[in-house]
Order: sequence, then structure tokens, then C-alpha cells
Amino acid sequence: MIGNTWKLKLRLFLAMGLLFGIIYAILMVVGTLFLGGVSFQLYAIFGIGIMIVQYLAGPKIVEISMKVKYVSEEKAPDLHRIIGDLAKIANVPKPKVGVSEINVPNAFAFGRTKSDGRVCITRGMLNILKEDEIRAVLGHEIAHIKHSDMIVMTVVSMIPMICYYIGLSFIFSRGNNENNNGALIGALALGAYFIGQLLVLFISRTREYYADQGSVEFGNSPDKLASALYKLVYGASKADKNEVKEVKGTSAFFLNDIGNTDFDIRELSQLDTDHDGNISASELSQLKYREIHVGTGEKFKEVFSTHPNMLKRMRELSEYL
Repeated sequence: MIGNTWKLKLRLFLAMGLLFGIIYAILMVVGTLFLGGVSFQLYAIFGIGIMIVQYLAGPKIVEISMKVKYVSEEKAPDLHRIIGDLAKIANVPKPKVGVSEINVPNAFAFGRTKSDGRVCITRGMLNILKEDEIRAVLGHEIAHIKHSDMIVMTVVSMIPMICYYIGLSFIFSRGNNENNNGALIGALALGAYFIGQLLVLFISRTREYYADQGSVEFGNSPDKLASALYKLVYGASKADKNEVKEVKGTSAFFLNDIGNTDFDIRELSQLDTDHDGNISASELSQLKYREIHVGTGEKFKEVFSTHPNMLKRMRELSEYL
């Protein structure tokens, strides 16, 4: 094994604790100011109820928003074969296999548990990747299931939005009490939304590094995953802009940030020195000996991104050669 995942699990645990602490605090303030104060147990029950609803409804929301159709082994034998092989190597139950009927090339994994895992590829991805690149991408998605981080994303991604809607409802509602507590709660909730969103983005970026590592651990070559990322970025940049906008809200589940393709292409094209549309092992290995310079603007932008800076990500992949 290249490394263990205890750091990932610790970060996920701490981030989840902070997120649920935020929603608990908001509910407690609302209850204290508008319900005259009620028991802490009630706040906890209500907070847990929100988490359970998101946990149960999350996969269905992803299926609908991403237009997922599950395919049988008869209809997609190669896809089932690759996913079955990778699941066996990863020692996880074989996930359900689906195709997302959108043309933006990508793949994603989601589900409630490891035994409820679902791995889907978009229709657009089938048209641009070779089999070894598809295998590397699917290895990345199986790693998300192996690490259980897709379960965390399914649950926590809704918490900032809860804070956001609480904030808007209190700020713009009429009939706030004479102390203007509604406006205060609204401001606090919007502040919690901002902090919560940063935490969700942090979880999303962190898990991508470990999923890349997992794909390599499952027997895929780092340069094949690098090439796949290069092609997915290029494919997303050529996709219909309206379709990209439709699915951008769920881009945290994707392999790369589909909203940052122009910059990613500029970065990755520097690695494709022979301009053949692929990133070979020799091209990727050059990053081992290069110092990566990420500007202040890009560092700031990365904080608000669902995925790591692409050049930094490629540098990590080069270490596995």
C-alpha cells in the first residue's frame, strides 16, 4: 500500500463534527429566541432528523439531478467487468453500475453505505477515453466507496444549504420581534453557511487526493489517470455551456471541477510536451523534479473550489511512478 487513509478519516470526522455543531448552534439560537428556550435534547433530535433525511434522500437527489439510468451486465458488459474487477481488488461489494445521460464527460460515485455504492459514468465520457483510462477513472470512484467519503459528502453537502435558507427566511421575513432577533439569526445563519461551505469544499478537495492514490493502489498506472483527467477537462471545456451549468451544482461528486476547465487546460497543456492529447509516464515524471509554483490568486481560488489545483494533483500522481 502506498499509504493509509487514517488522516482522511480524521479530517472527515473533524469536519463533520464542525458542520453538525454549526447547524446545532443555529437551531439552538432559533429555539431560544423564538420558542422561549427548549431542551437541548430537542435540538439534537431535530439536527439528527435533518441528517437522516439527507442521508436517505441524498442518493435519489443525485440520481434525478444527474439523469442516472442503471444498466445491466447484458447492456454494458465491459463496464460491469471493469467495475467488478476493481471492486474485488478493493475488497468492497460490487456497486450498482449506471450511466448518466449527460454529455459532459465525467464519472462519480455515491450511496448510503459501501454495500449501497453506485458508480456512474456520463455518456460523454464513453466517447473520449480508452479502456485503460476508463479503468483508472473507475478505480478513483471505487476508492471513494472504499474510503466511505462519498457517504460523508452525501450527508454534509446539504448542511450549508440549510443554513443558507434559514438565513434568507429570517432576514427577509416580516413580523420579526421588536428586538430584531430575526435579522440577527439570519446574519448568523448566513455566516454559518459561508463557514460550512468552506468545510464541505475542504472535504471534497481532500478526498480527491486519496481517491487518486486509491486508483493507483488498485493497479492503475498514474499516467493513465493523468491522461484521463486531461481529456475530461478538455471534454468539459467543449461541452454545451448550458448543460455544464445544469450539473455544476453536483460537481463535487465529479473527478474534476467542470467550472474551472479553461485554467486547467492551460496548466495541463504544459505537461503534454509532444501535443498528442495524452500525458505519458515520461511527461508526468517531469513534475517530480520541477518546483510547483501556485500563485496567491490560485491558492485563494482553490479554497473555494471542489477540487485541488490540477497541477498540484498531477504532482502527487507523479510521486506514484
